[in-house]
Amino acid sequence: MEARLFVGGEWVEGGTRIEVRNKYSGEVIGTIPEARREDVQAAVEAAQHGAAAMAELPAHRRGEILRKAAELIRERKEEFARTIAAEAGKALKYARIEVDRAVSTFTVASEEAKRVHGETVPMDAVPAGEGYFGFWVRRPVGVVAAITPFNFPLNLVAHKVAPALAAGNAVVLKPATATPLTAVLLCQVLAEVGLPAGALNLVVGPGGTVGEWLVTDPRVAKVSFTGSPPVGRRITEIAGIKKVTLELGNTSPVVVAPDVDLDFVARRCAVGAYYNSGQVCISVQRIYATREAYDAFLDRFVQASQDMVVGDPLDERVDVGPMIDEREARRIEAWVEEALAGGARVLTGHRRERAVYWPTVLTDVKPEMKVVAQEAFAPVASVIRSDDFEQALEQANATEYGLQAAVFTHDVDRVFRAIRKLNFGGVIINDTPAYRADHMPYGGVRGSGIGREGVRYAIEEMTNIQMVVIRTGS
Repeated sequence: MEARLFVGGEWVEGGTRIEVRNKYSGEVIGTIPEARREDVQAAVEAAQHGAAAMAELPAHRRGEILRKAAELIRERKEEFARTIAAEAGKALKYARIEVDRAVSTFTVASEEAKRVHGETVPMDAVPAGEGYFGFWVRRPVGVVAAITPFNFPLNLVAHKVAPALAAGNAVVLKPATATPLTAVLLCQVLAEVGLPAGALNLVVGPGGTVGEWLVTDPRVAKVSFTGSPPVGRRITEIAGIKKVTLELGNTSPVVVAPDVDLDFVARRCAVGAYYNSGQVCISVQRIYATREAYDAFLDRFVQASQDMVVGDPLDERVDVGPMIDEREARRIEAWVEEALAGGARVLTGHRRERAVYWPTVLTDVKPEMKVVAQEAFAPVASVIRSDDFEQALEQANATEYGLQAAVFTHDVDRVFRAIRKLNFGGVIINDTPAYRADHMPYGGVRGSGIGREGVRYAIEEMTNIQMVVIRTGS
């Protein structure tokens, strides 16, 4: 694919072309120009015009555009899925699921576009409000900068673009430089279904240049970023006075109580740890099994990890493909070596071929090891023995992050103890922290971010409240 940037409803050239490679074979599957500063400026200017058009577009028309986009994505499902599998290295079976989820995200957005509303305020609740009528409405912020990661090149784009458009905004989208081709397909879809020119603009390039030009542009009213904590912190330092949503990292914990089906839990944890090669901000990383469950769970989890099929993500049988590049595979290999030097043990995995890193299970790890304390973002999970359920909760909570955590138990008292104890944006009961439905509120606390996604909740983040007060009497 010889792709171009998308600005003001037109496909345009930019600077030096960036090669996009199949992450398994290494072959070039497409190119796209890197955006220059003038391209970013033109995209923001086009978005200003697009925002004015979107704000005037009736809610039912915005909903119709998003519904048609969902239908066209569904029709082109295989094209999207194969593009995701090739440029992101995601197993085809999971790439297809990602496309299905993006269809859902756009469908929900098409419905939420017709539910952006305010409410009345009882002004006479205080003496000073007598003789006044009040209500508030939601207004689109204007231009939204959407900066997205490589691991979900369609659905995490959808989670920014669809609600922004539903709310009546325009978007300048900067996808990950490693995975821009899926975003090109999405721009094609939205142009085909009649999105006004300038409502969606696509620029590509490094975060240190293209991303920072976007974030610091005073015409951008909202920045929505998904990515690493260091970049998130940088955005808060340079964005200025504008709305910011940050979806950052996690060291996702799982607590396993002794009263559960350990075969089921092991299988779910293996999928949660290794799908997309563990490159998911809510993938299973730390598993705390109580003393009674530890040995039996560990045996089952090792077997479930070994059952994962590793290889070419375009092979229908494969569960685990390559990491995004060989540098990342070498990084996690070094992290595991460091853990081994500190006394940890590998029970399976710790094998690398180019960018492919095999599902790896560690035990005897220490809390300060990188594989425990920092976001691994790789197919590595540590199984840790806890004396009891309370200690497991304490260990799970002992992190600077707070995106999602999971607890497996059938004891309702344990469930509510976990909910009270765990300081995370989401607590998942009897499934892994990797669970997400695309209409639920999703976001972290502590070092995992600011704000919420999930279409309705993203719309709230992408609108401003305007209060209206009418004096009714003289």
